[in-house]
Amino acid sequence: MLSLHISGHDVTPTAPWLRAENLAAGYGDVLVIDGVCIEVGQGEVVTIIGPNGAGKSTVLKALAGVIPVRDGKVSVGEDTISGRRADQIARLGVGYVPQIRDVFTKLTVTENLELGGCTRKSSDTNRLMEAVFGIFPGLAQMRTRRAGQLSGGERKMLAIGRVLMMEPSVLLLDEPTANLSPIVAKSLLHEHVTSMAKTGVAMLIVEQRAMEALAVSDRAYLMVGGKVVLTDESSSLLRRDDIGELFLGR
Repeated sequence: MLSLHISGHDVTPTAPWLRAENLAAGYGDVLVIDGVCIEVGQGEVVTIIGPNGAGKSTVLKALAGVIPVRDGKVSVGEDTISGRRADQIARLGVGYVPQIRDVFTKLTVTENLELGGCTRKSSDTNRLMEAVFGIFPGLAQMRTRRAGQLSGGERKMLAIGRVLMMEPSVLLLDEPTANLSPIVAKSLLHEHVTSMAKTGVAMLIVEQRAMEALAVSDRAYLMVGGKVVLTDESSSLLRRDDIGELFLGR
């Protein structure tokens, strides 16, 4: 399998690479999350679960610089990224795939990927594109197709592939299986997410399909009311009889 180079860093799954310490953020005057602490190591898959309105997507937006951090600190490796603009955070290796509006529908698959790699050297574009096609082989057969003509699953693969063209060391996925059929959703999580983690990317996922996400995750954070109320290894959470109640925030 083709893999993505990660800026010369050694892949150490157990070492924290992305860190959020006492993170607080929100919209306007409303504080949605407060005191959130999250860590993700390179090559690790971590999932945030919890009921609707828990603040899961807000965490990802704050990490990616889409909304400002009100308090706390976010770092990637030795770089502090909190307080920086979204484009600066992206250049420091943080890739973010939102739940909606994640591709340029009027552009082809190739053009979308080229835009994703626009900050890289032109000589790297072909190498990176072939690496993306190695992770998502189905896209290789659709190079000239417009993104607006792709199925939901194909569009999500393209959205992730476009971000991978930046060679991120961190990948934030917000509801990657939203509006996908159960079969396509399972394939995305079990095949593609695990393949990307093997390249050494630190992956943080917000996902409503909690059981499927936990099955491919190393660890998980449970959020309720804008705070992390529980963190544990995913395998331990899956063995709990009260997992359904936990997910509902009870």
